[in-house]
Amino acid sequence: MKTFRHDEPRFSQPATAGKPGQWYFSARDRVLKNVVTRLITFITLAVFWEAQTAFGQNPDSIVFSKHNLSLSSPGTVHSTTESDICIFCHTPHQASNDGPLWNHKMSSETYTPYTSPTLKATVGQPTGSSRLCLSCHDGTVALGMVASRSSGIAMNSTTMPAGPSNLGTDLSADHPVSFEYKAEAGFLRDLSMLPQEIHMDRAGQMQCTACHDPHNNKFGNFLVLDNTDSALCLKCHIMPDWSGSAHQISTKALPTFLKSLMTAQSGSTKDKATAKTVSVAAAGCESCHVSHSAGTKKELMRFSTLEKNCRSCHDAEGPGQNVSAEFSKMSAHPISLDSESHTATEDPINPPTRHVTCADCHNPHASSSTPGSQGKIASALNGVTGVSSGGSKMRNITHEYELCYRCHGDSNQRGPARVPRQFVETNTRREFNPGNVSFHPVETTGKNSSNASLLLPLTTASTIGCTDCHNNDQGPANGGTGTKGPHGSAFEPLIERPLLLTDGTAYNPANFALCYKCHSSAVVDSNLANSWAFHRKHIEDYRAACTTCHDSHAANQPHLINFNTEYVKPMTGVLNYTSTGINHGTCTLTCHDGTGQNKTHNALSY
Repeated sequence: MKTFRHDEPRFSQPATAGKPGQWYFSARDRVLKNVVTRLITFITLAVFWEAQTAFGQNPDSIVFSKHNLSLSSPGTVHSTTESDICIFCHTPHQASNDGPLWNHKMSSETYTPYTSPTLKATVGQPTGSSRLCLSCHDGTVALGMVASRSSGIAMNSTTMPAGPSNLGTDLSADHPVSFEYKAEAGFLRDLSMLPQEIHMDRAGQMQCTACHDPHNNKFGNFLVLDNTDSALCLKCHIMPDWSGSAHQISTKALPTFLKSLMTAQSGSTKDKATAKTVSVAAAGCESCHVSHSAGTKKELMRFSTLEKNCRSCHDAEGPGQNVSAEFSKMSAHPISLDSESHTATEDPINPPTRHVTCADCHNPHASSSTPGSQGKIASALNGVTGVSSGGSKMRNITHEYELCYRCHGDSNQRGPARVPRQFVETNTRREFNPGNVSFHPVETTGKNSSNASLLLPLTTASTIGCTDCHNNDQGPANGGTGTKGPHGSAFEPLIERPLLLTDGTAYNPANFALCYKCHSSAVVDSNLANSWAFHRKHIEDYRAACTTCHDSHAANQPHLINFNTEYVKPMTGVLNYTSTGINHGTCTLTCHDGTGQNKTHNALSY
């Protein structure tokens, strides 16, 4: 065997050989090359053998997961000839530059990335490990197409079958990937706060591997952490009002159909979704949101019809209050008018399309069950957008009326009044302005120093809320067992109790039950000295409705006087009411009363 001196050249270049500058291995280098090659091969085989042995002993390893595409696969998709597990992604030789010892053929597709008006990051074409994952999971490349085999690997399914694992090329309904992770991208924690299990790639980009470890299925779905109680989601996402909210603490069981759907969509071979979805709290974000193939794309919500995400639990079969039934009543908030949700970037008062959704009134991440008082918001309205009494937009309302003003105040499409009035005003925010001559005490206490008809515990120092009048007719405030709130009612316009708006019907206190919720019918329908002496004559003899003289919200005249012009007309061009003291005044008008007679008052005093 030839020996070499330490100073012998490692390379030689015979003058007669090859092209200028072309080097040839010397005999010594050929020997060294063979030794190194054999050593690398031995180490590689040893590492693969040890890894596969370790995998084989670990029930959470790739060996027992769907990522094992070999003959020993526990899944339904596998090779019909290959026993090697790692070869479908990796190879020690002939690897591509796409990834670590990468073996699988890459997809050449152009993808449709996720978009959202609230995401402050640029999401482009998949890069890094996300691109590696999509070489199988976009369903366009044969699963057995590897670089180390000229003819590929025989499989029982050519490409990824249709189902939750096949993401396709439209990624607009999938959690965004391949964007630079920054806290300012939108309610994200600082990168330094993330646990070591969640990591970005070398370019600082969020990739599939931030949430998934393709070699470890300990937590199901190859998640890097257990996501019970949304623990994984909340490692990145900041939800300021989530802790202590109704959905975060609820121990109620999810409906069976939703549990089954979550399990089917999970793609987990370990079926851990069933254990996770026993309660609303345990399911957390997954009760409503999905990371892949979302129905409502921008919000990554489970169902394509936005309101179904809420009604899947808030119906007769769900754990939440049965609100669904309310929306089929005669008068209801029209949540089915448009399937699109409002976004945080659009004008909350005058959006491109006027419609209402559950999330306009309820923030599912902040809503709770603490009741409100004296017009203050109930915690079911926590964290929602509204409009202040002065017309300013508010991120978080503090009073109930501020939510109502969002749609029923300065909106350009708020609609006409139900009763034709002498003084026309359909902007509810302006109607309840404390600067008005008279108003129901919604924003502040009223101006009357005495009111004999008020029922205790109400006094002239009390305030009321919008939902004292506009509420479910079968709700607790009306002696029923239904849900609270103005979701729907049998009485228009979405009021808790009957209020007849027309004249001509024989007097029955039940027709004006909404007014008599706060005002004593016995006092109103009397000739008592401390009440107006002519109420009885008007409501009984003339069969006039309360709303013929009074405006339920506010008026530019005392005592909420704002005549219904269908029944009350001017006399010789004058339509006027003047207060001359408590329970006294003068009227100039022509009245076509409910008995079919015309009455004329020319500065008639009462």
